[in-house]
Amino acid sequence: FFLSLKLENKTKGKLQKQICQVVLDHFEKQYTAELGDAWSNVREVLTSPWCWQHAVLLNRFSRCPGLESSLAEQGYHPAFPAALPCLPAAFRCYVRTAPGRFPAQKHQPGKLKEYYLLNAASLLPVLALEVKDGEDVLDLCAAPGGKSVAILQCACPGRFHCNEYDDLRSRWLEQTIESFIPDALLNLVMVSKLDGRQFGDLQPEFYDKVLVDAPCSNDRSWLFSADPQQAVLRLMQRKELSSLQFQLLRSAIKALHPGGSLVYSTCTLSKAENSDVINLILSSCRNVMPVDISEMARGVSQEFTFLSGTQQHELLVLPEKGRAWGPMYVAKLKKVSST
Repeated sequence: FFLSLKLENKTKGKLQKQICQVVLDHFEKQYTAELGDAWSNVREVLTSPWCWQHAVLLNRFSRCPGLESSLAEQGYHPAFPAALPCLPAAFRCYVRTAPGRFPAQKHQPGKLKEYYLLNAASLLPVLALEVKDGEDVLDLCAAPGGKSVAILQCACPGRFHCNEYDDLRSRWLEQTIESFIPDALLNLVMVSKLDGRQFGDLQPEFYDKVLVDAPCSNDRSWLFSADPQQAVLRLMQRKELSSLQFQLLRSAIKALHPGGSLVYSTCTLSKAENSDVINLILSSCRNVMPVDISEMARGVSQEFTFLSGTQQHELLVLPEKGRAWGPMYVAKLKKVSST
């Protein structure tokens, strides 16, 4: 016990030194104002990677007979209640309250992985999208591919377009899809490297469902920026992100056919990149309306902590000890007409 405690304290000290003070000071000021008393609990989790948790999303295309029983023996339980209205029958994800990480699987060409490790909150945008078999689906900012993999655990789309503008991240996305999707289904999946802001003009009113998991100021990773100069640059560029996010959303709306729906998500707590962007879209695009996702939020409230006071079409997952999921912002919209 004492040895493990000593190792834990050593790890804590090492990780604590890696926190970027410039970013933490910025967050301290912004999130105290935006989150109030909730920020202190969130800050404790975000600055303490030894208490972060990882979910295990099973791959329905590569089932391992003993995997679920092995997870149960290690204290894992289903992340989402079976009664959740938007939960597909084939969707299997496991979590536990204890921190730590299930062993990762390496990419092996020609062999499918059995599971994907991820932040459980990142599955909420996918569940909110409610993809059905045969629908044409676009994942506009798809890398590294976790949400794309999750979408294919939910349903078999008619066509599934995974787009990633960044060249390096696009190669990462391709490898992820190769690792999880059998050859027989790969002909349904198209990977592209288009500028997401132009997508709506290139393929107008084509898709039933669009996921916009937008580039954002990733609070978890930014806190551990190794280079202070890079951190300062990131914080300066942060002001420009909401404009990019708005343009991506507007493009996604153009790409939807009337009656189609989209989900917008980020992994930041920042109001400017979350509800402010959605409010601007709702006020400037008359052909979209908000979609209530409060029932889904209530259904998963045993596993996730949400910021109170949000609108019915949005949610914000706040990390806390024992439920260290998030940050994750999710909002859902529906396109009601062409103009």
